[in-house]
Amino acid sequence: MTDRRSTGADAPIIEAPLATEAITTQRRMSDARQSTNFGGRLKHELQFIRGRGALEITIVFVVLLVGYVIASLVSPTSFAFLNPNNLSGVISQAVPVLAILGLAAGILMIAGEFDLSLGANITLSAIVFIKTAEGVGLWAAIAAGVLCGVLVALVNGAIVVYTRIPSFIATLGMSFFWMGAGIFINGTTPATLTTSRDETMVFLFAQDFGFFRSQIVWLIVIGVLAWFFVHRHRLGNHLFAVGGNPAAAEAISINPKRVKLMSFAIFGGLVGFASILIAVRTSSMQPGGSATEDFTLFAIAAAVVGGTSLLGGRGTVLGIIIGAALIELIRNGLLLAKAPGFYITLFVGVTIVIAAIFNKLMEGKAR
Repeated sequence: MTDRRSTGADAPIIEAPLATEAITTQRRMSDARQSTNFGGRLKHELQFIRGRGALEITIVFVVLLVGYVIASLVSPTSFAFLNPNNLSGVISQAVPVLAILGLAAGILMIAGEFDLSLGANITLSAIVFIKTAEGVGLWAAIAAGVLCGVLVALVNGAIVVYTRIPSFIATLGMSFFWMGAGIFINGTTPATLTTSRDETMVFLFAQDFGFFRSQIVWLIVIGVLAWFFVHRHRLGNHLFAVGGNPAAAEAISINPKRVKLMSFAIFGGLVGFASILIAVRTSSMQPGGSATEDFTLFAIAAAVVGGTSLLGGRGTVLGIIIGAALIELIRNGLLLAKAPGFYITLFVGVTIVIAAIFNKLMEGKAR
């Protein structure tokens, strides 16, 4: 076994029977550094995302988008996809929230874990944000909302890591606890933003700039930071290593417990921030989790559709974002086609299964 690690910001070069994704990531990064021109770097990036679902799902997304545009041009009244209000609602509101939640779920899945209390975390964090905003102020409320999300996820992570209970079971049980905590804090009536919903809050989290809303700006910022962290930092490489093979990762001095707790903390921070976007846009949050329970399913679906492995150790930031956009695009198409509401849930369930089968078939190509 050879263990060669740099002390700088670059990820360690691992030559061991470790996670295939971690090894492949390092080879790709090494090859990319040797390419001095834009074409060479682009070629290496395409080679990296090909076979991991990102490139394939992007092609599907583009084809579907073109079909929607053609259908809207042919019949603008019956299929009003290009209506400015529809585009603003889908692209600038629905996609950013789901993509951020998908990144949260996807990063945790890359590390080999799940958190099924995502919806309950959104509810509790949004309630904490609203009550702090009403009582203290905006900036304290932002910190409180994000911190609440992190603490909830870290409690879940500590239970999973130190008791070795499967994360499916542990976080499913804790989701009911966090739902109850939201009711305990706020009662059964909705928590509502009233006097605290000022111009600064709206500008930051729900402002309509005409062609886009502020949520899309946050997605771009978070997406870029997530890409650099997951694909360009050594801690991101640790996520792939631990998710692919925890024992081998530990053999080269990577602490799997620490990495998993870190991934839970990142998950919680992203969920807490998404809860703020939701709370400001809707101006209220209903305790009990009924308003947010679907987000858990949709976030995991976005990650899986984007090529993230259900077994851990594989995934891309670009794929997750495109996966979220594709889900919202299809959901919007069903709504515009006036399909019954249960069709959407049916679609998500079938999509997860199909994407999981597809990802399994693509694992050989990824290697």
